[in-house]
Amino acid sequence: MAAFATPLMPVIRFVREGRDVECYPGENLREVALREGIQLYGLKGTLGNCGGCGQCITCFVEVPEGPSQVALSPRTTVEDQKLRRRSQGWRLACQALVNQSLLVITRPQVGLADREVLLAAAQTEPLPLGPTSWPVVGTQQEPAEDPAAAAAAEPAAAPTATTDEAS
Repeated sequence: MAAFATPLMPVIRFVREGRDVECYPGENLREVALREGIQLYGLKGTLGNCGGCGQCITCFVEVPEGPSQVALSPRTTVEDQKLRRRSQGWRLACQALVNQSLLVITRPQVGLADREVLLAAAQTEPLPLGPTSWPVVGTQQEPAEDPAAAAAAEPAAAPTATTDEAS
């Protein structure tokens, strides 16, 4: 097994949920959120989302003003069209790629009690910048596996029954 360098990963701080989640640079925000069990959708989106194609606009999130807004890939043409009457801080999670650590408010259309207090608390703890590329395979090589040791580690195969077809 090859050794990997272990750089800091970008962190997505989900303000509403009070959770920090690591991801690889360039990962899709929607996929990370769903993998981590973060609820992106309201009732309408849960019942009928487009599966990440950018057509239903039910996975939108808010990225607060500041450094977090440049932590994602630029808005796509689909986002510009679908979110033209929304704040510039709103993004479609399915269209956004995470480049650096950032704050995200899920389901901004629902509102958030104590929004300013929660946002201020989330901003007080600094986020790591994270790497700007995928981990690189290290130069250290593990020794080649001894074929005899590999055979000894494998479970013995069950004997097969043979039949005498001459009878």
